[in-house]
Amino acid sequence: MALQPHRAAGERTGRNRTGLTGFAREPTHRSRSGPLDASARGKSDRMSLRQVTRSLGLGVGLCFAALAPVAGLGPSVQAQAAEAVFPPGSRFGFSAPADMVPSRRFTGFERRAGGATLSVVELPPGAFAELVTSFTDANLLSQGLAVEKREAVKIGDAEAMLFTGDQPADASGQNPAVRKLLLLVGEPSVTGLIIAQYLPDAETEASMRALVLGAKVRPALTLAQQVEALPFRVTDPAGFHPIRVLAGNSMLMTAGPKDQMLNMEQPILVLAQAVQQPPQPEQRDAFARTALYANQTMKDFVIERAQSYRQNGADWHEIVARAVDVPTNKPVVVAQTIRFAPDGYLRAVGVVREDQRAETLSKFRTVVDSVQVK
Repeated sequence: MALQPHRAAGERTGRNRTGLTGFAREPTHRSRSGPLDASARGKSDRMSLRQVTRSLGLGVGLCFAALAPVAGLGPSVQAQAAEAVFPPGSRFGFSAPADMVPSRRFTGFERRAGGATLSVVELPPGAFAELVTSFTDANLLSQGLAVEKREAVKIGDAEAMLFTGDQPADASGQNPAVRKLLLLVGEPSVTGLIIAQYLPDAETEASMRALVLGAKVRPALTLAQQVEALPFRVTDPAGFHPIRVLAGNSMLMTAGPKDQMLNMEQPILVLAQAVQQPPQPEQRDAFARTALYANQTMKDFVIERAQSYRQNGADWHEIVARAVDVPTNKPVVVAQTIRFAPDGYLRAVGVVREDQRAETLSKFRTVVDSVQVK
């Protein structure tokens, strides 16, 4: 027998709110499934070597996507900025060449005309020693970085390790070799993982080395400052409050008195903004399902409803599904909503215990509908 979706009070039916029948590197260095899985749930902050290097785009595909030209940012001017510029929400700032600007696609900088990027990931302070040990030549080569040299350096008073090398050209010959500088910074209150990558005809080794080694570290930002730096704002929190900002483009929220989410005691809602080419309309349902299934903290998904709709001049996709929370083995309901724009999309994932769904799903939608992209 086919499964008949159950609709709890407050759930949207097959007709959307316009009255018509009816959805992320990230980069993204920023992206994409990472902020929506275990790290967002108050679990361990430790990251494996493969997770870290994937998040920074050491592989060929992301590297060349990130090195593409940035539209609408004007001509190149070779000059060095006088003062450090901090990407929104980041503790690490850089005196970038004038032809490199803060990226809207990831935390860091990219060259207007393409060919050079610098990206930053912030990790717990204890990660520095672990990563220095884990970043062997063999491990980095498996992630696409052939190390030529490693140097112990200082960033202010902080210990740091600089790796210099190439990402080899691919076998097809379509993508040339890319130079890379990888810097690990062990500041007492944060570990910085910084990757600069460039084509030789875009920037010089000297300029990129100066960019990386000129890193500045500022004091930790308050949660309110991190929320303010996000590329979007929530105008109706519907009883939810932020408890963590992730990767500079994502926010973790909950409803309830606790800021630590253990045993699914409180609902969880994550909002993440991605600036990258969205899928075509005919690909969006498959895209949304793939994004949902990529969440490794849930299993046994049963989709109750998946639908596309148009609202307030934008295309949306929504999935409501039942699943099992892996850490607690409790039944949960997952609501994923994606709002598409010409240059990216906003993805929201809400998770709530089955016994709390009736009063919570409508609140998820209230928050998502109130989001304004800056």
